[in-house]
Amino acid sequence: MTAEEAKALDVSATDFADQLTALTRGVLGEDTPRFHAINMGSKIRVSPIREDEVLQRIPVSIGGEQRLSLMVRFYCCWDGSSTFMATDQADVHVFYAGSPDPLFRFEYVRRSKEPPGAHVQVHAHRDEVAYLLRLAEKGRPKQKFDRLPRLAELLFLKREFAIDTVDGWKAVIDEHLRSWRLTQLKTAVRDAPDSAAQVLRSLGYTVVEPLVPGARQASDEVKLFWP
Repeated sequence: MTAEEAKALDVSATDFADQLTALTRGVLGEDTPRFHAINMGSKIRVSPIREDEVLQRIPVSIGGEQRLSLMVRFYCCWDGSSTFMATDQADVHVFYAGSPDPLFRFEYVRRSKEPPGAHVQVHAHRDEVAYLLRLAEKGRPKQKFDRLPRLAELLFLKREFAIDTVDGWKAVIDEHLRSWRLTQLKTAVRDAPDSAAQVLRSLGYTVVEPLVPGARQASDEVKLFWP
């Protein structure tokens, strides 16, 4: 990685950290710890940290009392073309207050095919889960959700456990969801440009193939087609 590439990656990761801060504070409140981007060589870690660079958990309340916390950690790098920032690894763990072991683990490993790179581990046998569900039944509003945003765990916790949120939280999630889905769409177009061109032509757009096609990944390396 050149010095210029390292600088550009740092800028992109810092912007990503600011987006995550806006998302979590817009849902959980302004006291939520700020995300920071820490350069670790070939990768940049994005997570809520203290001034001494120790990882902070994000407190989550139910009925005005802290019941849960989130450990959130992203490792960012350049994609194969060194053009766009990619997430090399992500870990989001949901803890019951005072417990060292997570109730749920949302994890992603970019290069993993088997087991799948994105996976969820649920420890639903834990007594804390049953207790939280009972709390949720007392305070859960009558709402229905049918989609997940970039930090999907916030919506999951709202739906399942009726966590405390600030006014306007749904609009914040909707905004970030739209941005995240457009980014995923652009990534899919890059992985399958011929299919994208076909759809655009069917909508009346004029699409001209490049005289010199850009380099493409081998088909087995295109994550769009991974299971």
